Amino acid sequence: MKKGFFLSVLFFLIIPSTQVSAMEMKAINFAQKGEVSELEFIFDSNDVQASKFQVKEDKQIIVDLSDVSATDRVMRAFDTSEFSGGVVFVKAYKKPKSDKDIRIAIQLRDNVRSVLVRKQNRVVLQIENRFGVFSQKKAEEGQTFKEKISDISAEEAARLNIPKSDSVEDILDNITMSGRKKYIGKKITMNLKTVKPEEILKILAETSGFNIIVAEDVKKMNAISLSLVDVPWDQALDTILDMNKLVAKKNGMILVVNTLENATKEQESIKKAKLSAVEQEPILTKVFPISFANIEELQKIVAEYSTEKRGKISRDTRTNSLIVKDTAEVIEKVKKIVELLDTQTPQVLIESKIVEVSERYTKEIGLEKGLRFGYDPITKSGKVANQGTFSFSSAPSATSNVFGLTIGRFNRLINLDFTLNLMESEEKAKIISSPKVITKNNVKAEIVQDENFYYLETTVTDGNTTNKWIPQQAKLSLAVTPQVTNDGSISLEVAVQKDSLGTEFAANTPKPETKRTVKTQVLVDNGATVVVGGIYTYVNRENHSGVPFLQDIPLVGWLFRTQYNPETEKKELIIFLTPRIINQEEAGLVDRG
Repeated sequence: MKKGFFLSVLFFLIIPSTQVSAMEMKAINFAQKGEVSELEFIFDSNDVQASKFQVKEDKQIIVDLSDVSATDRVMRAFDTSEFSGGVVFVKAYKKPKSDKDIRIAIQLRDNVRSVLVRKQNRVVLQIENRFGVFSQKKAEEGQTFKEKISDISAEEAARLNIPKSDSVEDILDNITMSGRKKYIGKKITMNLKTVKPEEILKILAETSGFNIIVAEDVKKMNAISLSLVDVPWDQALDTILDMNKLVAKKNGMILVVNTLENATKEQESIKKAKLSAVEQEPILTKVFPISFANIEELQKIVAEYSTEKRGKISRDTRTNSLIVKDTAEVIEKVKKIVELLDTQTPQVLIESKIVEVSERYTKEIGLEKGLRFGYDPITKSGKVANQGTFSFSSAPSATSNVFGLTIGRFNRLINLDFTLNLMESEEKAKIISSPKVITKNNVKAEIVQDENFYYLETTVTDGNTTNKWIPQQAKLSLAVTPQVTNDGSISLEVAVQKDSLGTEFAANTPKPETKRTVKTQVLVDNGATVVVGGIYTYVNRENHSGVPFLQDIPLVGWLFRTQYNPETEKKELIIFLTPRIINQEEAGLVDRG
């Protein structure tokens, strides 16, 4: 009984502790799938509360995550402008005045629609890359967003039509939002004479099934004539709005049509109201110490967010600080900008290895000068007369006579002479050069080593001899510009040059030169090694000459052909690069916790 009670108490003690701990966001992934861009938020649990709203004035989508934590690495901003979709930039940060909530700001090219889709341990934000890609009603898992309809009286709401088309919301968004339009409405034909724009809009509303409210000034407009044949009804609506300088404002499934003049005045009044509200806000002062960023450049960036005629941003050179005098909202923006930009610049150590391997193999077998002798049919001698020389050598020299015999006379043979070569040589070499250089992110670095050799050049002019030493240079250089990406990889722009000098053919003559250069751009993971280039050379030589047929006779054929002298030569050059970020934590590229 006591054991069961202890387990029950332990269970109730554990449950609250798991509920108190905040959920953690593990990663933010971006992918462009056809005409839909997807932002995927991955969590360690499935119970996440997510909401989103759109700021059309700034062309932004804001996603709020409640009771969620994340590391600085996960919340790093990343640029998606290289993709052709609607998303330009993504930034996650802690929600102001709430450390337990995270807000993600998605900057768009144009105002397009989006929908949140819940999956196992993740939430996916689907964003249209153009209008009409998907309908919010048929989004994945049936999730839609309800938009609030404001400024509509009960009497007007009672007269609203019921939409008859499943794609009406797509069409209304296409009409009211900026960007490339694709008309998808049902095609209609209209031939109207002397009809007011209000009546034409009612005809389109009845035909398509969408809801419309017309301002009083639109009702007073003069009648027009219109002839359209087989055009989409949404294109016809767009044409009527343009012809009469009308503006459509979308409220959910409703279009509120007003004149351009009235809409402009309304926007100006809204702007004045915002400015008036800003003027009433108290002015605060805050000092931001700057550690790594260029304070002059940072001041120019922050000044763009200052409140007109009220805000002021100055800098103190002695303490390297920015002094911001503005509203609380602006100071909060400046704080986020400073936190994001005032970080230590990543420093990259680039290690390279240039490996040269060469092998050479030669062989010589045969009579060097053939077999030479004379024959004397008259004189006869039983002894060897005028005996010449006999030599034998095993020295590994290219000119060694391994076996040679010279006899002045042997019976009737005179001047017997031959030299037999039996030589085999093998040569191997391995040269490793390892230049290293360190530099800041996006700053070019170069390291050079010069090897100089001088040879004597003799010039004869009018009987006068002039000697001059001429330099020959072999250069080893590494020039590299690193760029650290948002995910911690390193993009390298590399130029490597490796020159070498051979052996001179004679004293005080130039050496043969070999110049090898590689220029490339490569993306490498931090600390990984990549082969940026290589050259492989293989040479196989074999020369033969002799008397036809006779040179092929075994043994005797040596007397009628040149030496057997095959030669094989191999050369290989490989260039390795290893970039490494040496201040990852200080630059905010890894999680310090």
